[in-house]
Amino acid sequence: MALPTTLFVILFQFTVIVIGTCGTPTSSANVSNFTSILIFGDSTVDTGNNNFIDTFFKANHLPYGQDFPGHIPTGRFSNGKLIPDFVASVLGIKQTVPPSLDPNLSKDDLRTGVSFASAGSGYDEITTVVTGAIPVPKQLEHFKSYIAKLSKIFGSNEARNIVKKSLVIISAGTNDFGFNYYLLSTRKEQYNVGGFQDFLLKALQDFVKELYKQGCRKIIIAGLPPMGCVPVLITERLKLPFDRTCLKDENADARSYNQKLVNLLPRLQATLPGAKIVYADIYTPLLDMMTNPQKYGFTETDRGCCGTGLVEASVLCNSETPMCEEPSEFLFWDSIHPSEAAYKALSDFLVNRTLHQFTSK
Repeated sequence: MALPTTLFVILFQFTVIVIGTCGTPTSSANVSNFTSILIFGDSTVDTGNNNFIDTFFKANHLPYGQDFPGHIPTGRFSNGKLIPDFVASVLGIKQTVPPSLDPNLSKDDLRTGVSFASAGSGYDEITTVVTGAIPVPKQLEHFKSYIAKLSKIFGSNEARNIVKKSLVIISAGTNDFGFNYYLLSTRKEQYNVGGFQDFLLKALQDFVKELYKQGCRKIIIAGLPPMGCVPVLITERLKLPFDRTCLKDENADARSYNQKLVNLLPRLQATLPGAKIVYADIYTPLLDMMTNPQKYGFTETDRGCCGTGLVEASVLCNSETPMCEEPSEFLFWDSIHPSEAAYKALSDFLVNRTLHQFTSK
C-alpha cells in the first residue's frame, strides 16, 4: 500500500552516501597531510547540525547512535559512525559543528574538521522548503562565518593556510531528486530528467567556484548512489511490500547524472588554477553490496534494521520501535540510511580511489 503523501514527506529524508575515505591506520601514511576536513551536504554527513535548527529531521534520539561510542544519539542518522567519522579517524582529525551553530567551540576545535552538512538538504533550495534543513548554498554562509572566526583568532594568513590545506567533501543531490522530482514533482513540471540533472550540476559548479574563492583547493565530490535501491523508495514506488527489487528508472537516472558529473569535473578543474577535484564513484560499491551481500557480511539489503525496515526513519524510528538483533548484517539502518557497517564497507572500498589522488608527488 502506498504511503500517505504527508507521511512520506516526513519520512523521505532521502540519502546520498557521501564519499569518504577510511582504512586501516597504515592508510593515513599514504595520503597528503590535511589541516582539517570541511564537509558539506546532507544526512549521511550531518554529524549533528540539525540538532541546532528548527526541523523535524533529527536523529537525536535512540535507537540512533546505539552503537556509537558511549551508546548515545548524536544526531547522526545511523546506528553508529558515518563516513566523515572514519575519514577523521584515518587523518587524525577531530570533527565539530560550525561555530555559527555552536558558539562554544574551543580554539583547538576550530582548527579541526567541521561539518556544515544538514539532513534533508540539497543543491536546490526548494528541497529544504519542506524539510527545514540548511540548503547547500546556505551552508556556504556558515563556512564564511567559520573563516571569519578563524581569521579573528589565528590571523588571516593562518586562516587562509588552514582552508587551503583542508580536505573538502561535498555530498548532495539525492534529496533534490527525492523531493522535487520523484515525490512532489515540483521540478518535473519544469524539466525532464536530463534538464534537472543539468540544473543541479550548474548549482554544484557555482557552489564549488564559491568554495574556491574562499580558498578551498582539494575537493572530493560524490556522485549519486543507486537511488532505486533505497528501501523507502521501493516501498513507495512498487506499492507491493513483497516485491523488493531495485527500481530501474531511478538507478538509470543516477548513472546518467554520474556520467555527466565525471565529464564535468575535469572542465571545472581547468578553470580553477591550483585546484584538485576528485570524483567519487559510490554507485558501484553500493550496488555491489546489494547484489553480492555475502562479500560484506550482509544478510538483509532491501529493508532497514529499524522496525519493518520498509518505512521507518527519523521520528518513526524511535525507542519504542522493535529492532533487528544484528545491525551489522543489514545494509540499511532505517528505511533510508545505511548502517555503520555499510559506511565502513563503503569507506574500505573507496580508500584507494580517492585520497591517494591528493598524495604529494
